[in-house]
Amino acid sequence: MNILITRPLIDSEDLMAKLFSLGHKIIHIPTLRILKANIAPIDAKKYGAFVFTSSNAFRNLKLIEEDNTKTCFCVGAITEKIVRLSGYRNTISAGGTVNALKNIILNSDQIDKRKSIAYFCGDYISSNLDTELKDEGFQIDKIINYTSEKITDLNEENNKIINNHPPDIIFIYSKRSAESFIEIAKKYSLKGLMTESRVLCISEKVLEVLKKSGWKKLEVFQPGEELEKLKV
Repeated sequence: MNILITRPLIDSEDLMAKLFSLGHKIIHIPTLRILKANIAPIDAKKYGAFVFTSSNAFRNLKLIEEDNTKTCFCVGAITEKIVRLSGYRNTISAGGTVNALKNIILNSDQIDKRKSIAYFCGDYISSNLDTELKDEGFQIDKIINYTSEKITDLNEENNKIINNHPPDIIFIYSKRSAESFIEIAKKYSLKGLMTESRVLCISEKVLEVLKKSGWKKLEVFQPGEELEKLKV
């Protein structure tokens, strides 16, 4: 199958290698550029726990002094793996959704509500996790430590590949990425070539963005289900 991946290379390299080893053809078109936010280093001692809703939130973590004993709540297994590889051992993974992450935090016995929680995220988020946790009595500091820019240009090689070999499956990983992908398809008149493509969206919110733009073969998947989805 021809599979189009829209995540930045650092987040998709392992998946692309697995897909390639299974004999699939990969089209890599990153739709977002991730940039470190210009903020001062964070004092880890102020917080009882860290919350990361993406791997980028952790990659752009900047602390005055490292504290690998800090409890880290991670949105999913991939983010948790990256956190643990950096030396943190007290990590807790949700099922890949922000709602699951919120429920794990609400039911955790590792949080002292008298201490603040540092919630690290990007400038574009799909839910107000900090507000929802504050409503439950938690003290949350929302810290935007990275930003994202849309990539709406397509190089000549990838344009030619899509024209000659339209993707069977397209993976979209965020609402902002979906918006960027729609702009690329429109700009290069590619949508008509991908009418038979299965577009796999990481959430219902992502699916709705594509649905409103007229895409038809839409499905929701959970992080880590990519290989299973190929068998459907």
